[in-house]
Amino acid sequence: MIRHRGSQIYASILVNSLYAMVNYPIMLINTLLAPLSILAVVTFASHGTLLPVAAEGALIMNMVTSGTAMQGDLSHLKNDMRLQDMVVSSPTGPGSYVVGMALSQIVYSVPTISLLIIFNILFVHLSVVGAFVLFLDMAAIFTFAVSLGFFLSTISTDIIQTWAFSGILAPILTTIPPVYYPISYIPLPYRYLAYISPTTYAAQIAQSQAGFTVLTLTQTFEYWIILIAITVVFGYIALKRSRWRDV
Repeated sequence: MIRHRGSQIYASILVNSLYAMVNYPIMLINTLLAPLSILAVVTFASHGTLLPVAAEGALIMNMVTSGTAMQGDLSHLKNDMRLQDMVVSSPTGPGSYVVGMALSQIVYSVPTISLLIIFNILFVHLSVVGAFVLFLDMAAIFTFAVSLGFFLSTISTDIIQTWAFSGILAPILTTIPPVYYPISYIPLPYRYLAYISPTTYAAQIAQSQAGFTVLTLTQTFEYWIILIAITVVFGYIALKRSRWRDV
């Protein structure tokens, strides 16, 4: 069983990332442009003062965009290549399918992640514990994004529709919320709206580890609970409520 699932996961990585990376390397530039362009804009606009904050924010944005972008790949495989019909008729469940596709997104983003990690090493001085917390933070927000991307792909009827979803999700989750800048920059009457997005909690946790913002132990615990709860809810929706075997 484990060997069978391992083969399924490897097949997803091979089809969804390695094939594109080898045959269409120019696509890798696409994964670099979004986080780096906003990083550059924020850095120039703040005269370099927000570079460390934006470097962490770029990591969060990459995790979110990689996870939600999976909906486009899944929609293409489902609607254009009819691959999901074959997967549905096989012993493969949505869990193995999602894990394989999620790992393929990580593999595809390795060049971008590597560059952003270098930026964080250079400009964000984290302790070993802080780096581990940041890793857990990135894993949680990526899991949320993957679950959201998978759910949207199962209700999408055309890849054009997934492009619309991506265009909506990108600003809502990574540009408007305080991911590239401290939440204190948002005026108080509007600051509470930022907490609608789960990326706000991920960003606050990450920024607190680097000393960019100060959270009490209670606030840190609350933010982790909210982030994990949102991730679990969307994970449940993706695995149990998505249109999987009746597509």
